[in-house]
Amino acid sequence: MSQLRSAAVRPHRLAFAIAALLPFGTAFAQETPTAVAESREAPAATLDAVQVTAQRRVENIQDVPVSISSVSAEKLDVLGSGGNDVRFLSARVPSLNIESSYGRAFPRFYIRGLGNTDFDLNASQPVSLIYDEVVQESPLLKGFPVFDLERIEVLRGPQGTLFGRNTPAGVVKFESAKPTRELSGYGQLSYGTDDMWNFEGAVGGPLSERWSARVSAMYQRKEDWVDNTYAGPSDGFEGYDESAARVQFLYEGDAFEALLNLHKRHLNGTARLFRANIIEPGSNRFVAGFDKDKVSTDGVNFSELDTWGGSARLRWEFGDYNLHSITGYETAESLNRGDIDGGYGAAFLGPGNSGPGFIPFASESADGLPDHKQITQEFRLESNYDGQFNWQAGVFYFKEDITIDSFNYDSLTPGNPQAGHAVQEQENTAWAVFASGEYDVTDKLKLRGGVRYTQDKKDFSASVLEAAPFGAPVGGPYVVSTDVNDVSWDASAVYAFNDDVNFYGRVAKGFRAPSVQGRLLFAAADSPNGGVSNADSEEVISYEMGVKADLWDKRARVGFNVFRYNVDNQQIIAVGGGSNIATLLNADKSTGQGFELDLEAYLTDSLLVTLGSSYNDTEIKDANLAVPGCGGGCTVTDPAVPGGYSIDGNPLPQAPKWVHNLTARYGIPMGEGAELYVYTDWAYRSEVNFFLYESLEFRGRSTLEGGLRVGYGWNYGDYDVALFGRNITDETRIVGAIDFNNLTGFINEPRSYGIEFTAKF
Repeated sequence: MSQLRSAAVRPHRLAFAIAALLPFGTAFAQETPTAVAESREAPAATLDAVQVTAQRRVENIQDVPVSISSVSAEKLDVLGSGGNDVRFLSARVPSLNIESSYGRAFPRFYIRGLGNTDFDLNASQPVSLIYDEVVQESPLLKGFPVFDLERIEVLRGPQGTLFGRNTPAGVVKFESAKPTRELSGYGQLSYGTDDMWNFEGAVGGPLSERWSARVSAMYQRKEDWVDNTYAGPSDGFEGYDESAARVQFLYEGDAFEALLNLHKRHLNGTARLFRANIIEPGSNRFVAGFDKDKVSTDGVNFSELDTWGGSARLRWEFGDYNLHSITGYETAESLNRGDIDGGYGAAFLGPGNSGPGFIPFASESADGLPDHKQITQEFRLESNYDGQFNWQAGVFYFKEDITIDSFNYDSLTPGNPQAGHAVQEQENTAWAVFASGEYDVTDKLKLRGGVRYTQDKKDFSASVLEAAPFGAPVGGPYVVSTDVNDVSWDASAVYAFNDDVNFYGRVAKGFRAPSVQGRLLFAAADSPNGGVSNADSEEVISYEMGVKADLWDKRARVGFNVFRYNVDNQQIIAVGGGSNIATLLNADKSTGQGFELDLEAYLTDSLLVTLGSSYNDTEIKDANLAVPGCGGGCTVTDPAVPGGYSIDGNPLPQAPKWVHNLTARYGIPMGEGAELYVYTDWAYRSEVNFFLYESLEFRGRSTLEGGLRVGYGWNYGDYDVALFGRNITDETRIVGAIDFNNLTGFINEPRSYGIEFTAKF
């Protein structure tokens, strides 16, 4: 214990050092007579307690021994202005990065540098997304629109005990606004650049003495803002229309509660727009004359996605015990098609031409999910004792069936006919038993611990039905089966230094089940098992300690922690290369270490500021692991070895060392129940590697994006009209790349602005 106390002193000192910099007295300072007099005239602005369910119970965020950030409904409303999808959360909390090579349909989450760059539709991710207590395993389910939510919680570090497998990096939890016994709701309408329309709203209230309901819906649309200068099948890109709805019914009995949920999403828009030769050779900057509003491409581009699902969350009260049942069903159907070479033809266009430059060979493909279903069931029993010890235990079942279609097209032939078709099928079944407990050793010291046993089985097969001009011949099925078990666990302690300051320490082990990948259309004819690859289970052990404090009579709140994790057999994927392969691998070890800071404070009664910051230093440790380099003329800086390039010592891909975010809201009273306010938010992410290997061209530059909102609210917040801007500096960055053909990249969202009106009742 002496070692733990010694290590915890530094975060404690930093928290108080931060506190000392703020321009008002602390809760530990004696009040001056002037301050006392002023406090009698008007109550000072204070922060409300943040309630979270990170431990499957409702708790104050300050009492939870986990590095956690909570994003409120108001902040979500601001960040989502302009019709942005879930990627707007990237860098908005410490250690969180989100990117996509599919656009709005398929977000990839990274926490503390741990994620998965795999773009296949059965890819597993070490960051689990939980929507209304139901895991969203398929990457196509993870992009469900953000609307009518109570909050989002981001839990960093392994969460396997209570949330199961595939959570070694952390969990992102979405909690919908629930039905209430009072009639209430809201409507919100905005209009902005590129003929952008956004609507969302909700209405809910009692249906009877026992039943209540809430209906929520959203619709977003935007016109194409990128022109195609080539007379191809598409005139423009980056437009979309998207809709989603959620219906909830709540039954409240004497000792029984049921929350029923139905939800649906429809997306019709542009797949990720790949732009050929936009990167200056020998650098990571745009080529001279780059115009983000124009492309020249001969491929078909579209993204279609439909998802729907339902859940039943039941709770029975039996005196000192509560029994929970959570049943979930999810399904998705999609087809995304894009011009992967990012241009047209396969010829060199010299200086003076407006085309996309050298295209070694044409590549146009599509991936579809014609059949998908996911079923989950959890039973959990929890105690509700008045004494020092409480516990919870349960069982969990998961089953997912997937069929994936992969197509290749000949964009050099009029009509872009199909020229290749492969099918993948995967059945994944898992079950688990788990238990956790907490014990109040004293009034100040609380211990927690938990354990989970998981059995996970996958049956995978892939076949080539029509061979592509390059890749595996007609054949199959190529089969892989995995069957593994694992024990995950965690142990933590919380020490209350006083009523406002808690220190905590936590150690946890997480687990990700084996993964299988089979992009056969791009595999060499002599590839083992037709080109199907698989990666064994990965295990993570994470250590963290930190401090959480309420300061200055609840006018400020701070959380700070340091962490380190070690990964054994980390699953990684070698994406791209000269043959556009996608091969799963296991790295012997990888490590990460750093710190995270969350700060929220009223600097004055009218000025609320939040600050988030994180540092993550990741490293791959495998002296015998090599991956192919690019096939498109990049400058690889790793040492060449047999089999490609050594990645030993490289950072993990899409793992920024630094993430910073800042928000500030200043309100000016304008009479009874009215306010004029200004809200600004900024997010910074340092450089990242796009791939496992390091190269000059495929290293994304740092990004800094800001937003601004100026609004007027009246009738005590029931009505609000605001002008908003997103990416107000119009910063343009390459955020991802394709490396097999040429120096192809894709970029961030452009500046947008508009006006928004909200009415609540």
